Amino acid sequence: MAQVSPSSGSIIVADWHWCKDSKEYFSKILHKKRCKNFGLLESPVMPPHVAVDTVHYKIFLSGKSGVGKTALAARLAGLNIPNLHYETTGIETTVVYWPVKRRENGGVLFLRLQLWDCGENALRRFDHLLPACKEQVDAVLFLFSFTDRTSFDDLSN
Repeated sequence: MAQVSPSSGSIIVADWHWCKDSKEYFSKILHKKRCKNFGLLESPVMPPHVAVDTVHYKIFLSGKSGVGKTALAARLAGLNIPNLHYETTGIETTVVYWPVKRRENGGVLFLRLQLWDCGENALRRFDHLLPACKEQVDAVLFLFSFTDRTSFDDLSN
């Protein structure tokens, strides 16, 4: 895997995850080199002498059916990517934790990424789903397929 050099304005140490002092933090979120699964109310348990702040981000995955929203969420969570395509029938949330080291003070914090994936047909059928996905959202990832031009054209909708 190629290493990316951080820009001069970066507030985190980009290659910290390769350092020895990161192992204690990563041991709480990884199992056999894969991310542990965390539910909505769960979080990594750190020893009492280690104080770690957590920054929460709600991220809505938007795009046409079949572009890979569920696969992206699974990949980020360290889960197996489904072999067969099936449309998400409602809202699926996936929680991913990732420790980062701040450049400014050397402190470590956990990023808690709550990924919201909603099926295209479910959004059309139930009017309350899109407002729920957009409520207090911090980021929206617009996904499309290189092999389906209409999935790109539909992003404006």
